[in-house]
Amino acid sequence: MTTTSKAEFLKYDRTLGVAAMEFRGFYYPVDAAVRGDGRIYGLSRSHEGDPRGVRVCMLDLESEYYGVFGSIGEGDGQFTWAASIAIDKDDKVYVGDEYLERISIFDADGNFLDKWGTPGTESGQINGPCGLAFDSDDHLYMSDHRNNRIQKFTRDGQYISDFGSEGSGDGEFDLPWGLTVSPGGDVYVADWRNDRIQRFTPDGDFVSKHGESGDGDGQFNRPSSVAVDGEGYMYVADWGNERVQILDPDGGFVMKLRGEATVSPWAQQFLDANLDESRLRANSNLRTAENIRGDSEHELSSHIEHIFWAPVSVKLDGAGRLYVVDRNRHRIQVYARA
Repeated sequence: MTTTSKAEFLKYDRTLGVAAMEFRGFYYPVDAAVRGDGRIYGLSRSHEGDPRGVRVCMLDLESEYYGVFGSIGEGDGQFTWAASIAIDKDDKVYVGDEYLERISIFDADGNFLDKWGTPGTESGQINGPCGLAFDSDDHLYMSDHRNNRIQKFTRDGQYISDFGSEGSGDGEFDLPWGLTVSPGGDVYVADWRNDRIQRFTPDGDFVSKHGESGDGDGQFNRPSSVAVDGEGYMYVADWGNERVQILDPDGGFVMKLRGEATVSPWAQQFLDANLDESRLRANSNLRTAENIRGDSEHELSSHIEHIFWAPVSVKLDGAGRLYVVDRNRHRIQVYARA
């Protein structure tokens, strides 16, 4: 289910992951990060009913599994409400926790190294680190969600600067969520409750805004994440509309994705080992919605298996592939440039 207004821009490539409360797989993933060599770190938040799923799962594009790290709790290397993940130039992994109001740092293999963060509203204090992104100098930009601002830190948590305040005007935020630093250095923020993407200079000066509330092309309903490629194209997780949209550098609509998932290698291994489950699946029609109430995008997503259901995060790798964290389906859908 892909719609485009121009020449084909992205094409579906593959699906990664499988629903699993422990070890290999994801359980309500909320973010992902892709290392320069292709290793993927999928951050699962789980839910209150079963906290076992809280962890980071390491894999690659070929579904090779490299282990997990992290667990539920408040100790070193643990998470309570995991929210965001990013990787610095030394391949250290940073995870934001919006309950503990801290950043935990791990080495490339998931060994705990350090933590920093102080809750509060003053400069340098945090209240909901829901988006993390590094610039070319390894400064860490943070979407300080409930403080309605973006903060900039050194890797070890030293405060540098901040910008933004609560509101709906240019340069203001209403619960900003995901953010990214473009190859050119500008900062793009998914301004969640204002239903738009805002662009800033590295120093926080307002540049432009894109989108408005709605479900039409180029409109958003609670966008949760944004990625930007070297040409300036914007990839937006239009969370409330259950889709991903691509905009050109000026904010013009290019394409929207609704999801095209196939069975991942990990899921196929599960089916091969569980023949009753495999037979039931083979006799089911999972690509159409039957006996549902209404035709809202949310209802469709909750019944049709291959489309997005809560696409919460988007990330790009060095080859231009787009990784869509499909939260309620416990997977990542991958798209490549056509």
